[in-house]
Amino acid sequence: MWQNNEESRGPDGKHNIAARPVAGADIFGMLTELNERCLALLTEQALRPVPSAPPMFRELPDLWSQLDPVARRRAAACPYLLMDVGFSDPYRWQRLSDQHASTRAGVADTQRAPLIFDKGFFTAPSLHQVARSVFTGSWHIAQTQPLEATLFLGMPANCVALLRTCSILQLTDLAEQHASWLKPRWSGRPKVWRQLLEAGISGDPDRLQMARLRGVQLLAMEVKAHERSKGRELTR
Repeated sequence: MWQNNEESRGPDGKHNIAARPVAGADIFGMLTELNERCLALLTEQALRPVPSAPPMFRELPDLWSQLDPVARRRAAACPYLLMDVGFSDPYRWQRLSDQHASTRAGVADTQRAPLIFDKGFFTAPSLHQVARSVFTGSWHIAQTQPLEATLFLGMPANCVALLRTCSILQLTDLAEQHASWLKPRWSGRPKVWRQLLEAGISGDPDRLQMARLRGVQLLAMEVKAHERSKGRELTR
């Protein structure tokens, strides 16, 4: 877990993920901390009256309302990030990598269309704060654990390699400009979230282990599917 280093805390007394180094043995502590923030944002969003709420909110209101800080901490202790920012989309990471290369070469990148994607998932006020943590935390994971980042982030190896070429300043700016990229994994699969939330609320170690294992399996299958798709494109 994170060491109690006062120099790594922000003005509010909270840990500053972007300002501290990440050791290999500490990576699960970082993922838990990021997931706690993500689950707090999800709870905030779940309790907001929004029309056309996704199934993970619409079908599980009682569970989200029961997710207190203790339950949230238990549910957060997964060996992967519960959020996605388009980790498997090579286009956006190639674009950022090219921008960084252009900046270092002193060349203005004015020929490309702006990065515009679908409408954001969140309307909760804490979105930008959580997005900053996720973007910069993911960058640190890719920098310090490039092989494991594939599973930690659900990110194909080619996208991890592109993310590693980007600067931390780019990721900070990206969080401000494209916080709408932040989305929960499996938002259309309420059974996955039910299993995790119920395990976190109950505190049962076996149920928690099963919920985490299910997430690992789903992410592994998704990453393999993306890599198979990339392999087919290369052979055309």
